[in-house]
Amino acid sequence: MKYKLTALTPLLVGDGQELSPIDYMVWKDQVNVLDQTRIFKLLARGPRLEGYLTQLRKATKLDFASWGGFAQNFSQRRIPFEAPEAAAAWNSAPPESLFIPTFAANYRGAYLPASALKGALRTGLVFSRWSAGVIERTAAALEGDRLPRRAGESAEGSAHASQMRLLGIADSEPVPVSAFKIYVSRTASLDVRQAGNPQLVWKVAGRGSVAAQRVNEATPVFAEMAVPGTEFAGAWQEHTFLQQPELARSLGWRGAPQLDTFVTAANQFAASQLGLQAHYAQASGLAGLQQTIAQLQAELEAAQGVALSCLLCLGWGGGFLSKTSFHGTDSDAYRKILRAVPSIGRAIREQVPFPKTRRVIFAQGKPATLPGWARLSLGG
Repeated sequence: MKYKLTALTPLLVGDGQELSPIDYMVWKDQVNVLDQTRIFKLLARGPRLEGYLTQLRKATKLDFASWGGFAQNFSQRRIPFEAPEAAAAWNSAPPESLFIPTFAANYRGAYLPASALKGALRTGLVFSRWSAGVIERTAAALEGDRLPRRAGESAEGSAHASQMRLLGIADSEPVPVSAFKIYVSRTASLDVRQAGNPQLVWKVAGRGSVAAQRVNEATPVFAEMAVPGTEFAGAWQEHTFLQQPELARSLGWRGAPQLDTFVTAANQFAASQLGLQAHYAQASGLAGLQQTIAQLQAELEAAQGVALSCLLCLGWGGGFLSKTSFHGTDSDAYRKILRAVPSIGRAIREQVPFPKTRRVIFAQGKPATLPGWARLSLGG
């Protein structure tokens, strides 16, 4: 059987790789990824190799005046910027912002890893089973600042075997290079120093934040992302033999879920995320974001009316809400758990919403959408 995942907003599912500023050159509003092997072979025939190696060692990016011909003649691939405004932002960005995470790819081309798809479905399944009572029991089990091991496994039906084993999902087929563009994103935050009147600000790396009117001064992040409308297709199967009562009991399950259980849970999870995102967009006054979220909510309503169809938020940039299986961040018990996580605990403040930041994708130079939203259809 085949699945189809359609990107609704810019989507990046990476494999940890990124382009450094000496791996590419920007020319004609596009990123030209250099074929360094061919360049080395060419320069080895003459005296310019040493100068090129020196620049690779010392420069933050290649000098276009000296080596711009390589962008024209020795490019492995060319990735256009989403808009000229994104290219202009690149030209003024600090060197540390010029590392570009790329979409997962192998020798056949870019593809959607099955692990990202299955992970998003798993988070939705756990979300549908967690409750305030579970959170309170987990918080009570904390020993000092130490979290209990495998705290979420009980929500999956067993401490030894995840019920996601019922689904077998393969990596997608490769998609054409024309499906990708370089998008710019920035991190929005809320200044809550005035009680009851949060103000939109934009994060600046190492310097705090700037007011909404100075958004162009905020730190940009560039990423290779699949454009909305891109379709990823692959194979999947349902391991129905695991639904046998004897086998389910041996795995420690009270019962094996049906296929539509995963889809319904994913849609419940998406509805919760979009509700919180809509509240944030309204509080921050981001009109473009409000419009995008309304469109996603309409997509969700349509998906709920189609068998084995759901909305997912996956990959890079989805943030805390797409990775956690419980959204009641105002709960005292939940905040106790979060404070035990060093990377998160420092951001917890009393009477302040958590999280107060969002990664926002820009279109035509303006804040427009959230990354990572897609519609999944499990066909026959």
